[in-house]
Amino acid sequence: MYPISRHSQRLHLRELRPDDAEGVFAIYGDPRATEHLSFDPRTRADVESIVARSIASAALDPRQEYALAVTETGDGRLIGVGRLALDPHQTRAATFGFALRPDVWGHGYGTETVRLLLASAFEDLALHRVWGARSPHNAASARTMDRAGLTEEGYIREHIQRGGQWRDSVTHSILDHEYTATSPSRT
Repeated sequence: MYPISRHSQRLHLRELRPDDAEGVFAIYGDPRATEHLSFDPRTRADVESIVARSIASAALDPRQEYALAVTETGDGRLIGVGRLALDPHQTRAATFGFALRPDVWGHGYGTETVRLLLASAFEDLALHRVWGARSPHNAASARTMDRAGLTEEGYIREHIQRGGQWRDSVTHSILDHEYTATSPSRT
């Protein structure tokens, strides 16, 4: 499906564009923003390559990855990145992830972003199961997953390697019928 476009009261989830590289770098290049992510901070060149690859992958048929910009509705400023990746080994399933700029943390944008990603997954893509993983030390992400209706499933031991150290991950998931039953409003 192309293009993906979802709105909430404050946010717009849309396809990445080449001019988003600077906004994505403000997240992926920031040590605070990437502290709990699965990768170390990226260079500007890395981010430009990621954005270009994501834009190219949007044109593939069948499309397997949805790397999306999270922007504020009013001024269009990029404040985050969301991602859905279809799982080739599970029918109608995907993993998801998101990251926000640290200067917008604590305002509910994470929950809105996850709800927009879930709306796209279940309403646009007709998926059955969506799951994501977080750092066990990221309490804010745990609260976000809970508020968005996901169920904590358990740990994946030594799942991520960062800076030469292995780290566990905590998984959360939601099924299509759970989404339908708990979705506060169709977005």
